[in-house]
Amino acid sequence: MVVAVVAWVAVAGAAPVALPLAVVAGAAGAPTPPTPARTDVPVLLVPGWFDTARELAALRIRLLAAGWSHVETLTFRDPTGSNRDHAEEVDSLVATVLAETGATDVDIVAHSMGGLATRWYLKTREGAPVRRAVFLASPHRGTLTAHLAWGEGREEMMPESEFLAALNHGPALPAGIEALTIRTPIDTRVVPGESATLPGVEDHTVCCPTHQGLLRHDEVFYLVVDFLERTGTTVTRH
Repeated sequence: MVVAVVAWVAVAGAAPVALPLAVVAGAAGAPTPPTPARTDVPVLLVPGWFDTARELAALRIRLLAAGWSHVETLTFRDPTGSNRDHAEEVDSLVATVLAETGATDVDIVAHSMGGLATRWYLKTREGAPVRRAVFLASPHRGTLTAHLAWGEGREEMMPESEFLAALNHGPALPAGIEALTIRTPIDTRVVPGESATLPGVEDHTVCCPTHQGLLRHDEVFYLVVDFLERTGTTVTRH
């Protein structure tokens, strides 16, 4: 049961007014709730296979409410298409956001196959203006469930695909880009689950949202916010 506590405050020339006690206390100098932390670095949200900006809407709203001034979502022209083509679209959106905001770099939060497009963008765009990247259940070394998918994305997510061999040749990410991987132990779309990790990159296993549920899970959200606001260097967790 919620109980509302009020105080009657007399205003000169008017009848007494009932105000919440917290408001009265605040007027008397009591501490007020802290202002949400903010960052001037724009955030780009990149969807997974067959998904669009609609699946990212809840995460975008939460980031804006937490104090981010610019959060952009992406819908690929062909949601089941090639990650190489998707990387071009990521590149285009990054350029647009930087032009609109005046920022010098962006952060990217990518879900599922969107992480492969993001990594291909970073791998093929020398000096890409990206500060940090978060990968939510991205099949970096492929997934057996790709056999149930379709489109060019299907072929590229096969564990032994030519695309993945090229993507994973050399460092997982360019030097200077901080990254975080987040996964769930009950993921039925990234199989095996270890495919959602990257060598040398901080990793968290969160129990126990679904593959899609990662986008709406509270603990995942707090991990993302903490990472994007973090100062200093990251720590790899095993």
